[in-house]
Amino acid sequence: METRFRDIGVEAIRADLLVVPVQEKKLEQAPLRALDRRLRGKLSERIQKSKFTGAEGSALLYPASGLLPSSHLLLLGMGQAKEIESDVWRKAGARARREAAGVGAVDIALFFAPAGSPEQAAAAIVEGMLLASYQFNKYRSNSKPSDAVRQLTFFRPGLSRSAALEKSIATVLRTMPGVYLARDLINEPPSVTTARFLGEQARRHCRGRGVTVEVWGKQKIAAMKLNGLLAVNRGSQEEPRFIKIHYRPSGKPHKRIALIGKGITFDSGGLSLKPSKSMETMKLDMSGGAAVIGAMSRLPHLGLDIEVTGYIPTTDNLPGANAQKPGDVIRYLNGKTIEVLNTDAEGRLILADGLALAAQQKPDYMINLATLTGACMVALGTEVGGLFSNNQPLADQLLRCAQDTGEKLWQLPLVKEYRELIKSSVADMKNIGGSHGGAITAALILQEFVGDIPWAHLDIAGPAFAESDTPLCNKGGTGFGVRTVLKFLSTL
Repeated sequence: METRFRDIGVEAIRADLLVVPVQEKKLEQAPLRALDRRLRGKLSERIQKSKFTGAEGSALLYPASGLLPSSHLLLLGMGQAKEIESDVWRKAGARARREAAGVGAVDIALFFAPAGSPEQAAAAIVEGMLLASYQFNKYRSNSKPSDAVRQLTFFRPGLSRSAALEKSIATVLRTMPGVYLARDLINEPPSVTTARFLGEQARRHCRGRGVTVEVWGKQKIAAMKLNGLLAVNRGSQEEPRFIKIHYRPSGKPHKRIALIGKGITFDSGGLSLKPSKSMETMKLDMSGGAAVIGAMSRLPHLGLDIEVTGYIPTTDNLPGANAQKPGDVIRYLNGKTIEVLNTDAEGRLILADGLALAAQQKPDYMINLATLTGACMVALGTEVGGLFSNNQPLADQLLRCAQDTGEKLWQLPLVKEYRELIKSSVADMKNIGGSHGGAITAALILQEFVGDIPWAHLDIAGPAFAESDTPLCNKGGTGFGVRTVLKFLSTL
C-alpha cells in the first residue's frame, strides 16, 4: 500500500473513498460544511436522518453521485476529543478499510488533522488498515478476496510530508508482515502445523542479514536435556522440534534479549483429556511460538542494534500409547523437578525447557509468550493478556508498549504465598496448584526457571485467538504480541 501526503481540500481531492474523521457533536466543522455545500445540503439531511453524532465507532457512508471528485464519502465517528488516542485512530483505519472493501475502493483519501501526534495517528491508521486487510481463505473453495488498497492519501490544506511521518509509517509497513505470518501459522489446520512444519516456516521466513535458525530434532533435544518437551511429546507420532532463532546486528549489540514462545501445535490434554468442545480451537496453542517467529522474522528489516534469540519448544500433546502419565516426574537441565499431576497443564512443562536454556546465556531480559491458562481468561476476558514479571521497570515498559500498539495487557501479581500451592510431596514442585489463582501458580512455576534475570511472562490465552470477527481481525489467530514485542525491542 502506497502512502502519500497532499496539500488539498476536501472538495477537490479525488479518490474512490473519501474519509473524514468527525469528533462527537462537532458536526459544524469546516470540512463538513464544505462537503455539504458541494452535496447541495443532502449530507446534512442524511446526518440528521441517520442520527449520526460522531460517537466513537459510528460511521456514515454516502455516495457522492458525481457531485464530488471522489466516488464515496465516509464519515467516521471518533468520539470526544480528549478520548482520541492511538487505538481510536487504529480502529478508524480498520473501519475505513472494511467500508472500502464493501464499495470496491482501492484508492482512499483521509482528511488528516489530528489534535495530538501526527506521527502516532498516521502510523495507527495505516496499522489499522493493514490489520483489517488480513484474510485467511486458503481453504475456502468459493472465496473471492477483496481488492487490496493500493493507495492511501493523507490530506488537508497546508499538510506536508515530514521525515518523522515517513519513518512512523515505514516502521508499520516493516512490522506488519510479522503479524500476518503469526496469523497464518495459527490459522493453519493442526494436521498441517506440526512441529516439523513450524521449524520449516522458521527457516523460510527468518532470513536476512544477522539471522540464523537452528531446528533441533529429537536426538539433539535429548542431548540438550530438554526433558519437558520430550515428556509432552511421548503420546505423539510426530517428533518434537526445538527452534532456536538468533539475530545479531552488524555492530556491537548493547542489549541481549531472549524471547521464548510456547509451541503446542495441538492440545488434546494428553491423558487428562479435554472435552471435545474444548479441543475445537486448540490449534491456537502455539500462538506464543508463532508470535516469536513472527517477531524474529522482522528484525533484519528493522535494523535494531540489539541481539535477540528466540526459543520455541514445539510438539503436540496427545494421549498416545506411550503418553506421559499423572504422577510422572520430569528432571530439567537446571536440576529442578516437576511432578506431573495433570497432563493438560503441559505448556509450562515445555516452556521450562526454553526458559532454563535461555537463562544459561544470561541475557539482559527474558520474555515468554504463551496461551498458558484458562484462568487468565476468566480473570481478564478474551481481549486482555496477563503480564507477570519479577522486574517492575521491565513490566512498566511492556505495559507502555502494549498501550501504544493497542494490544491490551494487565499486570497480575506473583504472589509468593501461593508457592505453597505448587509444592509436591515427591518433587520440587507439581505442575498444577489449587482450584483458584491458576494463572498465578502457572507463572510461579515458570519463575523457577529464570533465576535472577529480569523476566516477563505474557499469558495470551484470551487475545491470541478471536472467536468472532473484531474491528482489527477476522475470526481466527490475531498475532497478538508481535507488535508489542517489536515495539519493546525498538525502545532498548
